[in-house]
Amino acid sequence: MPTTADAPKCFAEIGGRRILDEILSALRNAGVDPITFIGGYRIEAVRAGYPALEFVDNPNWDTTNILGSLMCARSHMGEGFVSSYADIVYRGDAVTRLLASEHPITVLVDTAWRARYEPRSQHPPTDGEKVIVAGGRVQRIHRDIDPALAHGEFIGVAKFTAEGAARLCAAWDDHRGRSAGGRFRGAASIGEAYMIQLLQQMIEDGVEIAHVDIDGGYHEIDTQQDYELARAAHAAGERWG
Repeated sequence: MPTTADAPKCFAEIGGRRILDEILSALRNAGVDPITFIGGYRIEAVRAGYPALEFVDNPNWDTTNILGSLMCARSHMGEGFVSSYADIVYRGDAVTRLLASEHPITVLVDTAWRARYEPRSQHPPTDGEKVIVAGGRVQRIHRDIDPALAHGEFIGVAKFTAEGAARLCAAWDDHRGRSAGGRFRGAASIGEAYMIQLLQQMIEDGVEIAHVDIDGGYHEIDTQQDYELARAAHAAGERWG
């Protein structure tokens, strides 16, 4: 707020382009197509503005979180997929590098994340979706990782091969059954969990998750302050898409 008072966050403009425009450019420039948009809040505006996209509605968008929303598109996952948050900007070359990974599940990690957090007084490093890695694999992915120990921050973009997608869906089914509508890893329910909470559970269950690193070129736009910082970065010459 106030930028999102009457429009979805992905419609916020930076340098005359919406956040969603930058995301779509980054994905398409890397060869990701078709693209499915999962939404709820103001999704009618996205449908009207981007008729070429495929759409999946999350009817419970106001009571679910990232993970529950992602799983609404389960029928689109069979051949593998790339997932992306919709409130971030990043470059297409990062997606190209991610696609080159042959591992079933690979996450994109920004190793220059500390510098990006320095001016973010409204979103401290303790909120970051940080990772600890070893031997090319993610050992832990969690917000409560000590920033001094973190290798980097998961930017919200991940690749799942057909095998990886099957593992994700199996983990969702397994732990949704086990939690039986109750709490899941600190969330009120698995549907209200963050994506990283299921990824961490999968790691603990023995699933390997690889990482591809980038050195900056990414902004998360979570607050009005973040929005102004991204606009300032664009004005200084930084580009995405």
